[in-house]
Amino acid sequence: MPQTTQFSVFTANKPGVLAEVCRTMAREKINITGMSMMDAAESGVLRLITDKPDSARVALQRMNIPMTETDVLAITLPNRVGAVADLCERLSNAHVHIAYMYATTGGRGANATVVFKVGDVKKAVRAIEAPGRLSTGKDMKIKLRHPPRVARRR
Repeated sequence: MPQTTQFSVFTANKPGVLAEVCRTMAREKINITGMSMMDAAESGVLRLITDKPDSARVALQRMNIPMTETDVLAITLPNRVGAVADLCERLSNAHVHIAYMYATTGGRGANATVVFKVGDVKKAVRAIEAPGRLSTGKDMKIKLRHPPRVARRR
């Protein structure tokens, strides 16, 4: 399943805070695979996906920064015109609500990873994996990104 953990980190809106979070992840050898930052007058919300969610959780807790965790979908798509539209159409046709999304892209010919917060993860996965064509007549071939298996410490 392409489900993964997203951390929403609540930060002070001042210089250096984002750098501190990113530097902490780097020091712990945690790769940030997706992120989005939004701000308000006094604070910001950093949405963060990593290759090691368990390690990221520990690192963020040690920083003593307020955060929450959310299950999201991380879907790998070809980096081509209309790929996100095709995916959104498939979710819409299945009546899956998209609360928000953000994406990463690679260079020309590379894949993009799209992160979705949806109302029903299982329903969304079924809709994405369902065979068939879209209304555009295109075959929709999506590679679901499965998070790496992480050995849990006891």
